[in-house]
Amino acid sequence: MRTPADPAAGSVGGPQRGVRGPMPNLTDKQLAALVIPSGKREVWLSDGEVKGLRLRATAGAKVFYCCWTDRATGERQREKLGAWGAITIEQARTAARIVLGKIAAGGDPAAERAARAAEAAARKAEAARVETEAAFTLDALLTDWAALHLSTRRPRYAAEATRALRTTFKAHLEAPAKALDHVAVLNLVDGLAKAGKATTGALVLRYGSACYGWAMKRRRLLANPFSGLPMPERAGSRERVLSPGEIGEIWRAAGTLAAPYGPAIRLLLLTLARRDEVCGMVWGEVAPDLSTWTQPAGRTKNGRAHVVHLSEPARALLCERLGTEPGKPLPTLPAANTLVFGTMTAERPRPISGHSWVKRELDKAIAVARAKIAAEAGREAEAMPGWVLHDFRRAGVTWLAGSGFAPHIADRLLNHSGGAISGVMKTYQRAEFLPEREAALDAWGRHVLAMGEGVAAAVNVVAMRPARAGKATV
Repeated sequence: MRTPADPAAGSVGGPQRGVRGPMPNLTDKQLAALVIPSGKREVWLSDGEVKGLRLRATAGAKVFYCCWTDRATGERQREKLGAWGAITIEQARTAARIVLGKIAAGGDPAAERAARAAEAAARKAEAARVETEAAFTLDALLTDWAALHLSTRRPRYAAEATRALRTTFKAHLEAPAKALDHVAVLNLVDGLAKAGKATTGALVLRYGSACYGWAMKRRRLLANPFSGLPMPERAGSRERVLSPGEIGEIWRAAGTLAAPYGPAIRLLLLTLARRDEVCGMVWGEVAPDLSTWTQPAGRTKNGRAHVVHLSEPARALLCERLGTEPGKPLPTLPAANTLVFGTMTAERPRPISGHSWVKRELDKAIAVARAKIAAEAGREAEAMPGWVLHDFRRAGVTWLAGSGFAPHIADRLLNHSGGAISGVMKTYQRAEFLPEREAALDAWGRHVLAMGEGVAAAVNVVAMRPARAGKATV
């Protein structure tokens, strides 16, 4: 830092102009009495004991400096030592001697000062970075991902992706997102696979990779702990097809569950819809005469609106939810956003959840019924083979195929993206086959009800409506 030429000859406390001789030593008394002359902005005083020690006095401060001439450039330099009052004159002299000693040894105080400033700035930046990373928790990442990215995706995907990640990584939500590593991810995904939830583990890997990949693109994170990990080993597609007798057992077991759980299971079985589609069903999706249920595109897996015919048993379930009897005049349906199978919480209605509990209760009811029948027959009861709610869809389309319904009708019933109609035919075939789907679900409803009531065999031959012109026949 450059310093002005020595003004001591004309400064307060300095020798008289034109008088040559030794420079006087600075004293506390002199500095205490120092007053800035009128019209001057500052005053510089030089110490006689340590050559290069100077004091700069302004209206607000009196500061010691060590001043010297750079031998290489000939420029005047100075190093701030401290303010008088904070350090004494003797401390200033000691500090000046140290600086001058370094210069004599070839040191560069200015470079050292710059290095110290850079180091302090680096420490400050690192502290800020650590603080920012600590605040950017996994919970904060998922919140930002949902608000800034998933808001443009299908609501069903957005809800499922964030739910799966929050549930799986619940213990990591308050930790920095950066702290989640490959080992932690792999351990949790492997745990899901060992619990028979390999499909869930695979979805968690996909959701997590998408979330962290998004954060990397926004320069919020440097690594993706989901990247490069192997998908959990999954068994082939489930081939469990519920028998007609098992359909009846499940129907009767659902009748033992209190509303809304039991009715929801029964409607799930009658419509062959997906679990979350039934649980999220609202009255605004149901026709006023209870003839159809239209699932909006935002709640379907393939993002396409889907019309579900409601068979007579299905309409009876909805009449029960409305508090009326089938065949009686229907009341005005509840508000459009009212859940058909909601549960009331302290704050607001919510779709029914606790699906594992529901499944256990169904299994218990089936086991009790089997034990009773076995005891009456004088034999030991057999446990029902493992099954899941999603098996309803496979059982339904299998029965429909055996009853003469074409495969493309089953595809439309299940709202599958692909299926029997593919390739060029898929491009041009846009028919929804609504009458055929209605006939199929009516037949399936009669079959389910017959099995639930313990009828020995359901009718397999279905009377079909005449096909419309230009539509495929069953």
